Amino acid sequence: MTVRAARPDDLDAVVTSATRLFAEDAGTRDPLMDVSWPAREGHEYYGAAITDPDVLCLVAVSGEQVIGHLIGRLKGPNPTRPTVVGAELESVRVDPAHRGSGVGAELNEAFVEWARGRGVTEVSVHAFASNTAAIRFYETHGYAPSSLQLSRDIT
Repeated sequence: MTVRAARPDDLDAVVTSATRLFAEDAGTRDPLMDVSWPAREGHEYYGAAITDPDVLCLVAVSGEQVIGHLIGRLKGPNPTRPTVVGAELESVRVDPAHRGSGVGAELNEAFVEWARGRGVTEVSVHAFASNTAAIRFYETHGYAPSSLQLSRDIT
């Protein structure tokens, strides 16, 4: 297994992985999530991510097959936290057959090293509160809760 920067010829595989992430995660936890978004908008969105120097788009490859992806991006300045240079782990997914084998850890470590190399002092990630497996993974890799967002449906 190899983790490397995604190339334009990986775009279809990144969109497929993102589509599956939407279906597996947000699609089961947020009834209002548009799970068709990656199939509809993903080529444009992830195609831009692959070429943007402020975005890290990684793929994990086994043989010729993409078995996971990670998208991370630099965050702009925050006037209320002026000493923090941030980056956000936007999305990460590993195919179910490869989970628990260290693929996610390698993707995360590559993201942290990329961020560190750009002067980032804090990385963050959002996870659904009900996604205990993801939260456990992030905590294992040094992330700690820093805020809690509460939502209420008022329709």
